[in-house]
Amino acid sequence: MSKDKISMEVIKNALSASDAQWVADRTILSTLSLEEQKRYLGANPPENIPSTKEIEQRLLTEKESFKAKALGAIGVPTAYDLRNVDGNNFVTEVKDQKSCGSCVAFGSIATVESSLRVQRNDANLEVDLSEAHLFFCHGPETGAACDSGWWPHLAYDAFKNKGVAVEECYRYEDGLEKKDCSGLCPNPDSSEVKISNYTDLTGKPAEIKEWVSSKGPVSACFIVYQDFYSYNSGIYKHVTGEKVGGHCVTIIGYDDNEGCWICKNSWFTSWGEQGFFRIAYGECGIDSWSNHGVEC
Repeated sequence: MSKDKISMEVIKNALSASDAQWVADRTILSTLSLEEQKRYLGANPPENIPSTKEIEQRLLTEKESFKAKALGAIGVPTAYDLRNVDGNNFVTEVKDQKSCGSCVAFGSIATVESSLRVQRNDANLEVDLSEAHLFFCHGPETGAACDSGWWPHLAYDAFKNKGVAVEECYRYEDGLEKKDCSGLCPNPDSSEVKISNYTDLTGKPAEIKEWVSSKGPVSACFIVYQDFYSYNSGIYKHVTGEKVGGHCVTIIGYDDNEGCWICKNSWFTSWGEQGFFRIAYGECGIDSWSNHGVEC
């Protein structure tokens, strides 16, 4: 990877020369160095999972196929957004992973929190789970750390077998200071939430849409390129810049008219569309690298 950042001028020129429908602008992450930007990722696949290089190669020939599969889904709404289901918002607030490769914990937590609301049919359900507990307490057993990241199925295994405490038990800011899992509340077990199961939906765009429109959000990992840090609004497609690494988020909706997934990120509300973004079907491995739905 190049150590040089791409300029806003380069990104905007590339956008003008492409058919991409998104707006680039200065963001809280675009001003950071490449090394600092990389710390806001954290999707690190184990040996039995395709690498970012393998996903890139696959997309050269299969991207259009994934788009077609998404658009060809039968029996689901043509558009769906968990932030507005008959006026109800089932999506919990956008959080900030800060400069730690903990995106898998944030994407998994966001998926579980909203799934609890959907599957209990209660958009007002108070649920705020601890990313720090999942990442700094359960994660190290399977290699998770700020500088090495993690992978979703390992996070969901911890959710299923051990449970995750509420945010008040172990706040993320405290976890950043105490990465050894010290500082937990006296009785973390009393507030732990477990999931009953999780389903692998990787590479199945039609099934992802079906899940989102009936059971809740779906976690997703994708390849981040340099231009993504400058995303301000619109439907993202990679237009310029080198690969930086892998990142995990949560798919909370989709829109066939725009040909895109609607995603919740973990870079706080001052980035993107108030912390959310839209990304084209098939783009950057968003629907073909790692996708999971949970049953609470």
